[in-house]
Amino acid sequence: MQTRFINWFKFSSPATFYPLAGKMVPLFSWIAVALIAVGLYMSFFVAPTDYKQGEGYRIIFVHVPAAWMSMFIYVVMAFWSGIGLVFNTRLSSMMATALAPTGALFAFLSLWTGAFWGKPMWGAWWVWDARLTSSLILFFLYVGFMALQSAIDDPRRSDRAGAILVLVGIVNVPIIYFSVRWWNTLHQGATIKMGGSGTSMEATMLYAMLIMTLGFWAYAIATAMSRVRSIILERERNSTWVQELNEVKTFHG
Repeated sequence: MQTRFINWFKFSSPATFYPLAGKMVPLFSWIAVALIAVGLYMSFFVAPTDYKQGEGYRIIFVHVPAAWMSMFIYVVMAFWSGIGLVFNTRLSSMMATALAPTGALFAFLSLWTGAFWGKPMWGAWWVWDARLTSSLILFFLYVGFMALQSAIDDPRRSDRAGAILVLVGIVNVPIIYFSVRWWNTLHQGATIKMGGSGTSMEATMLYAMLIMTLGFWAYAIATAMSRVRSIILERERNSTWVQELNEVKTFHG
């Protein structure tokens, strides 16, 4: 058990994590493409028409997984930010930085698809609903994190400032999740409700939504790994191993 822990812990170094991330990018890219393609096909051509919302409900197969991922990525960012603050680890802060653009993308996608769903259902593109407003705040937190880091030249200071912002903003995630229970809101309740006999969602709809979620998850991993490799090369450009890597690429190029 101790050997496994040591072998796993070695990837906390940017030099050892860089090649591992390089192997993960194509793997999770292909997984993402396959799962999203299957998920979209099931969502638009296999899942039955909803008896209340008609064909317009199909936007939820993109909207709900995107909303889930926007919250999940922020929680992961908060985890890495906390690790970076407590242990002053370089890779932890790099991971938080790498995750932010993908989280912002999913937050924007959830708002955009929610507007397309809300127009025919509510008669308006936007209402100041508790869940919509807190989701918009989440998007602003992502944008604010990236803007704050870009405004500070020193990586150590920018990582610390960004980490504090992320950890303060984590309180918004449970607000998004429980907003439909805590306040009188137009937004419908949980899409997947578990009861004594199982979920209330029809099986094909459930499978399509879960496949889309897994596809978005794989996409998030692939993009984060690709982005963190670029961040590692930028921040470690003066280290010996990066210079040797550049020499090897130059030689083979």
